[in-house]
Amino acid sequence: MDAVIENLPKLLDGFRGTLILLLLAGSGAFIVGVIIAAMRISPVASFRGFATVYTEIVRNAPLTLVLFFCATLLPYLQFQPGYFPLAVIGLTVYTSPFIAEALRSGVNGVPVGQAEAARSVGLTFGQTLSYVVMPQAVRMVIPPLINVFIALTKNTSVAGAFFVFELFASARQITNVRGDAVLAILLGVAAFYLLITIPLGILAGRVERRVAVLR
Repeated sequence: MDAVIENLPKLLDGFRGTLILLLLAGSGAFIVGVIIAAMRISPVASFRGFATVYTEIVRNAPLTLVLFFCATLLPYLQFQPGYFPLAVIGLTVYTSPFIAEALRSGVNGVPVGQAEAARSVGLTFGQTLSYVVMPQAVRMVIPPLINVFIALTKNTSVAGAFFVFELFASARQITNVRGDAVLAILLGVAAFYLLITIPLGILAGRVERRVAVLR
């Protein structure tokens, strides 16, 4: 474990990079996911078609391919904000359809009478979705949303292959120097990931029990 202790500052820098990726990509994916979910249930056929195609293509594409597209093709198109922002974009795009599908399942779980009552009092589709349907849907799908964010936490490790300094990339640099302590370093990296995923899992369980009681 001396290799982990000696290189703790570098591991902490990588852990910080992982947290930033998680926060930025998670926030962006949630915003895009809400928009895509709203388009999936929109009365406008073109919106529904676009959202369906977007969801099916991105959700079934490998994350490595999405990040490769962002890291190579976007700079080729003269969009060069740096590899870290490009990784955030890639993770946001990849995660958003999973959030959209979770939200859509929550929307489908809201009784139809709720929306009909809102429309009967003069609310538009957007108002009905924002004030009546979506708040109830989000409450029901918080546990699966947290599971999506847990998956996103682990997916950030793929960004290390595209010149982004995060937790797994820091471990790779350390093992290049301390090849005699690969197992200890990987165990240290796993412990850092658990610092994020275990609290999220506990939170998901508590929210799920609370929602079950409210039902």
